[in-house]
Amino acid sequence: LKPALGSGSIGVQLCRNVDELAEHTTYLLGGKHIWRSSPRILVEEFAQGPHYCIEIMGAEVIGIGVLEFCSPPHFVYRELTYPAVLTNEEYNRIADVSLSCLRALGLGWGPTNIELRWTKRGPVVIEVNPRLPGSPAPELVQLAYGVDLVTEHIKLVIGHEWNLCKSHSETAAVRFLVPDRDGTLDWIDGDSRAAAVSGVAEVTFYVEPKTRIVRESDYRDCIGHVIAASSSLARTKAILQRAADLIDWSITPFPNLGE
Repeated sequence: LKPALGSGSIGVQLCRNVDELAEHTTYLLGGKHIWRSSPRILVEEFAQGPHYCIEIMGAEVIGIGVLEFCSPPHFVYRELTYPAVLTNEEYNRIADVSLSCLRALGLGWGPTNIELRWTKRGPVVIEVNPRLPGSPAPELVQLAYGVDLVTEHIKLVIGHEWNLCKSHSETAAVRFLVPDRDGTLDWIDGDSRAAAVSGVAEVTFYVEPKTRIVRESDYRDCIGHVIAASSSLARTKAILQRAADLIDWSITPFPNLGE
């Protein structure tokens, strides 16, 4: 179930039985939420399988990434990697399905971001967005392929000729930092140590000490990220893990009102 309007997995939940379905429907239709101006919901079959993000400029597939989430039933981002590890057949099928979406919807000017899952039936499209992908995906695409999606989009808008030639081939990934509890953030540090790790391209915190942490089970749960790039998937994963291990924080739970 998901709201008819919205983004970033807000209000999205995997319902595994009738009780969960009824409970989340009541939550979506009955509460005061950011989508309250359009009290409608979408009921979708859960497409089970790896989740891929396809970045297209015009009618050219620039890259395909793989997106991992934290534990269900919610869809909180955990890690995004470009390029996804695919066979030639898988890559071609994903590219063909993605380009067929553009033709079906009359798209093909500028950037398009498509998300799909590879299920037992093959690729199943989740969404088609006629826009650039959300941050930090453009940064990852530039690190992985050498194509600056933002700059090339601007060139197109102002009437200049864009350049979509890939200048290199690396593996770039982002690890999102997600707390495991609600409460008040006492401190968060390790960013300078993590940034000093060879291969780390960026370390960013979204919060500061004394911030109230209230998990919403969507993209807003992320309190920062680490980006790394290298010549191989294994090395990039190792760099990410080493950098993430150097980052730590402390959260004091909210006082129990019954005490």
